[in-house]
Amino acid sequence: MSLMTPVHSALATPLWQDARPAQRALRFTLLAILGVVFIALCAQARVPFYPVPMTGQTLAVLLVGTVFGWQLGLTTLLLYMGAGAVGIRVFANWSAGPGVIAGATGGYIIGFVLAAALLGFLAQRGWSRSLPLTVLGMVLAEILIYLPGVPWLAVWYGSTGAQYLAEGQGAWDAAFSTGLIPFLLGDLLKLLLAAAIVGAGWRLFGRGRG
Repeated sequence: MSLMTPVHSALATPLWQDARPAQRALRFTLLAILGVVFIALCAQARVPFYPVPMTGQTLAVLLVGTVFGWQLGLTTLLLYMGAGAVGIRVFANWSAGPGVIAGATGGYIIGFVLAAALLGFLAQRGWSRSLPLTVLGMVLAEILIYLPGVPWLAVWYGSTGAQYLAEGQGAWDAAFSTGLIPFLLGDLLKLLLAAAIVGAGWRLFGRGRG
């Protein structure tokens, strides 16, 4: 089987697809809401770095994207971002509002959406059933989080005139030193934990499913 050939489903797909149309829509909606609540709760587990806190959001995004598949995973992350933007307190430190999206962490939140879509796409092509491919997919997803996150942070530094870590430090240097380097080890550990949880999920609930 080619790595890019569609297979039956992501781990959670049968929870909403194996139902009548009305039930399918209801289950899809409920799972998306539960996913938003899960991400919001994980966002409160944080180490208060400035200006980007280290939180459990990344772990939650990796799990939601991989377990839900691309349709439900993407919907969940768009709902999460939209809920926070309109004032529902789902972001880190129970924050909310368009100012969070426009602020230092906005690029990472956009990256969460991209990461969930990628992981769901790969999961529905069998990647989540292999531990090495799960880890590889999650590494690619982490890159997708940082790709908008770090440049967005650099623009934020440059536009707000926020104090940099060291005198004379540029916006890009500050973005890398506060928005990338401190998170690499923690993100690696969260990635490995997420991959282990997905593997355990397949062993417990996914036997016999292709």
